[in-house]
Amino acid sequence: MSDREAFYVKLKAQLEDTTTFPAKYLYKFIVPTDGNQEEEVKELFDKGGAVIETKKSKTGKYVSLSIHITVKNADIVIDYYKKAEAVKGIISL
Repeated sequence: MSDREAFYVKLKAQLEDTTTFPAKYLYKFIVPTDGNQEEEVKELFDKGGAVIETKKSKTGKYVSLSIHITVKNADIVIDYYKKAEAVKGIISL
């Protein structure tokens, strides 16, 4: 099992132990501003009725995204994280 897979197994267990689903979940990401990464992240959450807040860094090189979305279970939380991994230069917080 890779480190990434182990991380998701642990995350799923923690979510199921501490969260009553459906629940509001907060995703936080940082992406560079040199491409369309901000739009890519927004598109990932577009269909889920997410509330997305953005804030540019002082230097303007990065943008942080706070995404509030209601999820039905831990698997959906993890699915969003896995989809976000495809965005170039993304950092999950």
